[in-house]
Amino acid sequence: MQGLPAANPGAEVALPAKVAFLKQPHSYPHPVKEVTVVETHRSWVFLTDRHAYKLKKPGHYAFLDVSTVSARKYYCEEELRLNRRLAGDVYLATVPLAVDGTGKLQLGGTESPPVDWLVKMRRLPAQCMLDAAIERKHVPDEQIRAVAQKLAKFYHASAPVDIAPEDYRGGFERDIRASLGELSRPGFGLRRELVEAPCTAQLTLLSQAPALFDQRVQEGRIIEAHGDLRPEHVCLLEPEPVVIDCLEFSRELRTLDAAADLAFLAQECERLGAPRIGQIVFEIYGEVTADRPPATLIAFYKSRWACLRAKLCAWHLTDPACRDPAKWSGLAADYLIHAGHYAADI
Repeated sequence: MQGLPAANPGAEVALPAKVAFLKQPHSYPHPVKEVTVVETHRSWVFLTDRHAYKLKKPGHYAFLDVSTVSARKYYCEEELRLNRRLAGDVYLATVPLAVDGTGKLQLGGTESPPVDWLVKMRRLPAQCMLDAAIERKHVPDEQIRAVAQKLAKFYHASAPVDIAPEDYRGGFERDIRASLGELSRPGFGLRRELVEAPCTAQLTLLSQAPALFDQRVQEGRIIEAHGDLRPEHVCLLEPEPVVIDCLEFSRELRTLDAAADLAFLAQECERLGAPRIGQIVFEIYGEVTADRPPATLIAFYKSRWACLRAKLCAWHLTDPACRDPAKWSGLAADYLIHAGHYAADI
């Protein structure tokens, strides 16, 4: 570990020191030829030859407080527990990062209290992820049917969440108004009509057709779902696909209508030019569960998801370290255009 700073046992270790340590192949308790590092908004991911290790960045966000080691341990354990529902053998363990007797960091060390925790996963082949398959324009229907079967069986077996219909609708109204306010900020430079049209259509449906949403609650369709069902989280493995990286940090945010979870995947695939995927997914879902949600409701869910994605893209512009503002403003506008198209069907 030449060139890395030593740590004092029991002392807080700065994030850069942890990242520098985990970038080194010899830091791992198994043979590693090379480490590929991926930084996301809330994590560092270290890809070794056969495994992936995720280190959560310390911080206090709107929906998440991971400012302490104990909090990061808890959410690592939650990530393991929740993701094993749809990707059982991918999520292997939580691993402590500690300081050994010589003051050096040690992955899996138990000589002293951990200074952090990581999620250890089996590394998945990048070429098998659904977004990569869409980009290659090679997504066999039978593979999508396998994904849909797995998801539909998961939803069908999930226990309904106890929620009052008015609370279910109220959550949507708060989220939509929050998105409207955020996306209207002058600093984001988004056209007013792009922001207002979908949000207004969503609020109108909520107020004029409350029974549409109340019925979903009464039928027990609101469950602890995946919550972040994007193509990059679907791996088309044989003989059985896996779905990774669910929304682990907030039960409230992953409490969804099963149809809303699928609508997220459908709208993301449509934006990438693969509308057939959503059609297959909803077809199989209906066959497995006998639930065929109204087209108006699906359009509402898609429009809402597109607005939320636009908001997340716009928030990148508030980061002083944002490397490509044009990319994020362009993506936000693109999502809003799609949100408007879906809103036209509400």
